[in-house]
Amino acid sequence: MVDMKAKPFYLSDEDCAWVEQTIAGMTDEEKVGQLFFQLTESQDESYLKNLMEKYHVGGCRYNGMPGIKVQDQNRILQKYAKVPIFIACNTEAGGDGACADGTAIGSGVKIGATDKTEYAYALGKMSNEEAAAIGCNMAFAPVCDIVYNWENTEVITRAFGSDPERVAKMSAAYVQGAHTIPGFACAAKHFPGNGQDFRDAHLSNNVNYFDPEKWDTTYGLVYRTLIDEGLDAIMAGHIMLPKYAKAINPDLKDEDMMPATLSPEIMQGLLRDRLGFNGMVVTDASHMVGMTDRMTRKEMLPRCIMAGCDMFLFFNDPDEDFGTMLAAYKDGTITEERMTEALTRILALKAHLGLNKKAPEERVPAPEILESALGRAEYKQMHKAISEDCITLVKYKDADVLPLTPERYKRIMIVHIKAAESGMAPLMKMMGMGGGKSAAELLKEKLCAKGFDAFIYESPIDKMKKQIEAGETPSLNVYFAGKNAIADFTSGMDLVITLCDVSSGRPAFGMSKGGGEIPWYVFEVPVVVVGCGQPTMLADIPQARTYINTYDAKDDTFDALIEDLMAGPEAFKGTDPIDSFCGLFDARL
Repeated sequence: MVDMKAKPFYLSDEDCAWVEQTIAGMTDEEKVGQLFFQLTESQDESYLKNLMEKYHVGGCRYNGMPGIKVQDQNRILQKYAKVPIFIACNTEAGGDGACADGTAIGSGVKIGATDKTEYAYALGKMSNEEAAAIGCNMAFAPVCDIVYNWENTEVITRAFGSDPERVAKMSAAYVQGAHTIPGFACAAKHFPGNGQDFRDAHLSNNVNYFDPEKWDTTYGLVYRTLIDEGLDAIMAGHIMLPKYAKAINPDLKDEDMMPATLSPEIMQGLLRDRLGFNGMVVTDASHMVGMTDRMTRKEMLPRCIMAGCDMFLFFNDPDEDFGTMLAAYKDGTITEERMTEALTRILALKAHLGLNKKAPEERVPAPEILESALGRAEYKQMHKAISEDCITLVKYKDADVLPLTPERYKRIMIVHIKAAESGMAPLMKMMGMGGGKSAAELLKEKLCAKGFDAFIYESPIDKMKKQIEAGETPSLNVYFAGKNAIADFTSGMDLVITLCDVSSGRPAFGMSKGGGEIPWYVFEVPVVVVGCGQPTMLADIPQARTYINTYDAKDDTFDALIEDLMAGPEAFKGTDPIDSFCGLFDARL
């Protein structure tokens, strides 16, 4: 059922024999272990040894840490692996997705804005050179989703854009770059395609609504391009594709519709039969609600393997999940045929990477290479070049606002807009994590260095917080009683930069009555709105007359932004990779 001599494995007779003999020599426990990717929770050798010798896992992911620590961990994992192990990283936007001291190159949307495939190629090559140096052999990348819904915060900044052809060529270029590294694989995500549903599969169901004809010319185009390119693996998303599933199985009822990871119609009927993909498939994380809300976990684990996924991403409880999968194999819920097929793809990919021909100590590079392998000057220069080519002037209604010079706009107020705090943010603050210089502080410093007198706006809410911290009782009545005169508000500035620093969700403006968080004053004073996170801020600030997307708030990016602002509108090189007007009529006014 698996052609090990064909794309993407290309195995020799010797390698095919290794795969077959290894499977034949495995215990039931060792077979089941190969089906699991696990997220490591410690770098302690005894823990890692137990992970490999008790659970026999086929692959590992890990949380962010410095490269030397990742490399040490990977060396221990390979040391105790009876069968060589996949070690994966999230190099979607650079080597910083492999280790804390890796190099940021550029997010998908940022590279998409340049419309230069050479940057996507560089992303695939450079980020994974750093990953390989610390002992990783697989990237959970590229993100080859297509943005059709501006409210989809899951992939809006990670995908290359809204045009299927652009996404296809950028994704293929990423894979080409990664494949310049010997023994390195890519798992493109998230099949069958995210970007339509506004919901996040981590938290809810996610649906791709395209019919077969539309899907084939959009997401299908992307995946066919990648399969032709020799894509090694695919990460299946917890995404329903109901119209295609029903086209393959007309008897399928709505109430029986499953996400791709649990759907034989999608994993087998579409991916294997119609697209002809011969490579390995791993699920997206198994804690995501898009997968967990369809049935019990005990049913879910074997179901995903029987549906056509080869590897299962992350234990919930190791003993429980391993025991569930083992019992399902022993009682025939997971058939022998399906187990052998999954193991063949897993081991064939490991043989394709050459892991079977390396001693355990040879599967991870020596520690001394890290100094020259991480943070190379050419990687940093690539980030700078992408930053200079991506800045996008999306909307420019007041044609005389630019250029910005100290002679025209000496006094600049920066209004820092952030997203509402949710999830781990408050806890991280309490633990002292996520600190450092804010985007507004960085922009202020850079503007002042250019001769501007820039300052950061303090909102009424911020002033009240200071009063409370000082033991005073703020007067809400004063705040709500009325606004200041327009002349009083605008007299202290020549221009306003509204800096939208929103990486997920919607911007939070706070109590804006009489304040400046929301730029109600776009006809009172020149205003430039800058999105340095999600590129969709026009949905909430449609009145902006000048709107720019930078896609991140990194040092090089703000250097490029200021250079363009000071040069004038013709200096902006980026092209909008999505519809930054969010399909809203008033955003274009």
